[in-house]
Amino acid sequence: MELARTYQRAWLPKDIVAGLVLSALLVPQGMAYAQLAGLPPVTGLYTSILCLLGYAVFGPSKVLVLGPDSSLGPMIAATIAPLLLANGDPARAIALASMLALMVGVVMTVAGLARFGFVADLLSKPTQIGYMNGLALTIVIGQLAKLFGFSVDAEGLVEEVREVASGLANGQANLTAAILGVGSLAGILLLNRFMPKLPSVLIIVVLTSVLVGAFDLTSHDVDTVGVLPEGFPPFTIPDVTWGDLPPLVVGAFAIAVVALADTMSTASAFAARRGDRVRGNQEMVGIGAANIAAGFFQGFPVSTSGSRTAVAEQAGSKSQVTGVVGAVTITVVLVFATGLMQYVPQPTLGAIVIAAALSLADIAGTRRLWRQRRTEFWLSIIALLGVALLGVLPGILIAVGLSILNVFRRAWWPHQAELGRVEGIDGLHDTESYPDADLLPGLVVYRFDAPLIFANARMFGEKVRELAEDDPDLRWIIVAAEPITDVDTTASDMLHELDAWLNERGVSLVFAEMKDPVREKIERYELTRTIDPQHFLPTLDEAVEEYVRQTGATWRRPETKA
Repeated sequence: MELARTYQRAWLPKDIVAGLVLSALLVPQGMAYAQLAGLPPVTGLYTSILCLLGYAVFGPSKVLVLGPDSSLGPMIAATIAPLLLANGDPARAIALASMLALMVGVVMTVAGLARFGFVADLLSKPTQIGYMNGLALTIVIGQLAKLFGFSVDAEGLVEEVREVASGLANGQANLTAAILGVGSLAGILLLNRFMPKLPSVLIIVVLTSVLVGAFDLTSHDVDTVGVLPEGFPPFTIPDVTWGDLPPLVVGAFAIAVVALADTMSTASAFAARRGDRVRGNQEMVGIGAANIAAGFFQGFPVSTSGSRTAVAEQAGSKSQVTGVVGAVTITVVLVFATGLMQYVPQPTLGAIVIAAALSLADIAGTRRLWRQRRTEFWLSIIALLGVALLGVLPGILIAVGLSILNVFRRAWWPHQAELGRVEGIDGLHDTESYPDADLLPGLVVYRFDAPLIFANARMFGEKVRELAEDDPDLRWIIVAAEPITDVDTTASDMLHELDAWLNERGVSLVFAEMKDPVREKIERYELTRTIDPQHFLPTLDEAVEEYVRQTGATWRRPETKA
């Protein structure tokens, strides 16, 4: 265990203080996010205890804090809700969520041991922004009824909006609960804005709980958390049926991707600030261990929390002992002080969830995408609509699919350019950017900015044929091959046919700056039987010089091209 080997005694006082501060945030957030996942509030505390201990043993980061997460809550609910009957049994919901946590843990651990840390890259930044924006919108709409002290029975964002609006219009809102809920939300947002170092969630929970107890607001139909079950959660093997497993597996993979992407981005940000190194594969093992630990003690899937990590860091945390102290503190609450939670109002928990959801939304990032790259802006919007209109699980699948399709699109339709010499600038440059660039008669220098594979082989061949047909005096086509990182068998067959077609017209196909691994594939495909081995030159300058040496051509402006 790395923590035991590297721990310094001087860190202990700071870790204890940071752990106590952190636990003040973990208790109310844990309960709120459990309800977001459709589970009893106490399961959020069970989950917090075990995931903190699991990550402390196996996690590589000294500062990351794991726990129930607002981005995973709707995914958990979307996975287990279809498996429950109407007004489903809470015990069955807990069993399903715990099995889901075990599955996520196994997926993450196996993937980490197999060095699959790169899977986090499946969510590109634009689709991640869109997914998070859609998630924030879904969470906010889903918590509005609780914020105003009533409930709705609706499925889907549009129906929920309609039901909430109808409830407010028909006077279903509880005025006392609404004042508590809206006041809690305003208080959290204002404290976060003007006094960010204060534990805003804890302050609001304490204040509203005092108000509920002092003025007996439960008699005004204000729902509260109530007295929590007493004691440490027992070791439990989740009891589910074989029919439950397929949808749980699908949900587990989706949650694992989101949890990993979230963890990697958070770990990278905090590691950069501390001068540490991110170990992606070990992070997967740490997250996996945290989920497995939670799953065996009536918990649900967890991820890294940026806000709680920031709180721990600001409080002086030096190691994962901070998380251990937080876990011990929550355990003490469960064993000796469960009555403290009985006055926490449900509208305040709704406000906590809404405040967390608002922090997920990245409006500035969306505006930046609009300014910088419209294609990626629309990708983020499609991901947002997928989450908001189709649901969280379909939304994440859409987000991942869009990320992959965007990569494929760039390989399918890559940038292409004809190059020329620009006076005063070294090298050769795109003639579209520099239309007055000098050219050599009888020569086209063509750059193709992608691997040459089955998806774009036809495009490459058609473009080269078009270049040959447009210039009856063409003698050489030099392919600036440095951006070509691969050539597959489909592209190899295309090159064989293309070179034969060009040779019939007296045109030589020449490659410059081809990478050694790609050249080795060319040899393996036996393409050098068709393409003259002398037509593979190490640099673009040497290729151009060889053409000039053989033909005596001189650089000319396009209008005087022979």
